[in-house]
Amino acid sequence: MPERKTIERAHKDKREGKAPSTQAGELVREEMHHVREGKHGARSSKQAIAIGLSKARRAGVKLAPPKKGAASSRTRRQASRDVAKAKSGTKRRPSRTRSRAVRQALKREGHAAASHRSLAKQAHASARRRSARQRSAAARKAVRTKGPRERSAAARKAARTRARHH
Repeated sequence: MPERKTIERAHKDKREGKAPSTQAGELVREEMHHVREGKHGARSSKQAIAIGLSKARRAGVKLAPPKKGAASSRTRRQASRDVAKAKSGTKRRPSRTRSRAVRQALKREGHAAASHRSLAKQAHASARRRSARQRSAAARKAVRTKGPRERSAAARKAARTRARHH
């Protein structure tokens, strides 16, 4: 179950008109903290992100399941189940045995999946799969929902990146 503070931050993002993926980002961030502080591990950055996205869908973030071909049919089915679970609103107690088994399995995994290096590698790989036009469109959309302080911070970061690459 996500912490109340995390859900509140996701709701704040929604009020500010930010994209569902940004709202879900709060829950993914919480998941990374869990892996870092040793609550449990993850086999890969992808798995840690997937756990966060699943929690986001169950918490009611309007995040559609991945399109056909973008993920395995198993992932897509699970995502649809998560969305349905949020819509139904019924709260059934999770199976204690299954919960414990999942937690034990995740505890056996490492914690490197949430390291800055592996997350940067994952972000870079997914950005590379998108075209320059898509990346540019995403940046333009981000500008529309950012406040002045966030905008100037982003500009500073971009300038730093440009300086490093040239």
